[in-house]
Amino acid sequence: MRAESSLLNVIDVEATCWDGQPPPGSVSEIIEIGLTVVDVSARRRVSRHRVLVRPVRSAVSSFCTDLTGLTQSEVDRGVTFAEACRILVEEHGAGERRWASWGEYDRRQFARQSQADGVAYPFGYPTERTHTNAKAVFTTAYGLRRKPGMSQALQIAGLPLEGRHHRGEDDAWNIAALVLDLLHRGAWPVTADVQ
Repeated sequence: MRAESSLLNVIDVEATCWDGQPPPGSVSEIIEIGLTVVDVSARRRVSRHRVLVRPVRSAVSSFCTDLTGLTQSEVDRGVTFAEACRILVEEHGAGERRWASWGEYDRRQFARQSQADGVAYPFGYPTERTHTNAKAVFTTAYGLRRKPGMSQALQIAGLPLEGRHHRGEDDAWNIAALVLDLLHRGAWPVTADVQ
């Protein structure tokens, strides 16, 4: 059995969005959490997961559906944000495992929504200990001047885009491929609790 500390959660969220400003009273809310578990020691992706989240202060716009493929009726069948956080903690060790995302957006969105909904932040504190910004690591490892988007990073690394871009489950899977690329290059930060 693999040590829990060798597992890394790679997270990508999709949130309600608009072409321009949100409608009055609406705020961006998480509607999908994509999660790929990477076994850092074995250097492979071991599982992929998807949690749909039902928004309460916004609706899925046609712009958002065009971007993500997610519809209002689909996310209406999702769980509450509190339940999504419970799933992350209880089923995926979110409070204990290190985690990564492409950039800081996902971490900030979780922090904002946790505070707004009065739900405990699921990833543990301090976030500097638990979160790795994979985009920043990639930018440094490849000696780039500008931080690339995920699909551009896949091209730079010579990796295929698997699935649909801007679908949380697929994006988490692709970001995990970039994490593995960085591990193989010796560029992924390995801490004392991840071996």
